[in-house]
Amino acid sequence: MKKYIPYISSLILAGFGLLTLFLSSSVIFDWFGIRAKEGNYVLFIVWANFISSLLYLISAYGFLKIKSWTFKALSVATVILVVALIGLFIHIYSGGIYETKTVFAMLFRISVTIAFTVIAYFSINKKK
Repeated sequence: MKKYIPYISSLILAGFGLLTLFLSSSVIFDWFGIRAKEGNYVLFIVWANFISSLLYLISAYGFLKIKSWTFKALSVATVILVVALIGLFIHIYSGGIYETKTVFAMLFRISVTIAFTVIAYFSINKKK
């Protein structure tokens, strides 16, 4: 079962990355009227999610090919998201408008990213 972990992780992470890429790029480029449906979005959060989605897709490939840099790519995504969350809290406390769901979405996204980072470390890097 352990030998399948990178492949299963690759599939799940690719799906998560594609979904994130679609949603964030839809807001950035105003595709399908999604920007209007999002309400009070915070643009730097959307950009952090967009960049993270690209790192997710790169990492999905890394999982598939069992590359040691997968851990590093996911670590960078984690740092980007944590910095963006700190920025979001600064934005909130300085009176900026936001959606409450954004805070929970960021916490969820960071948790998922950390989980995949840990999986990459133990399933790829610890083997080598």
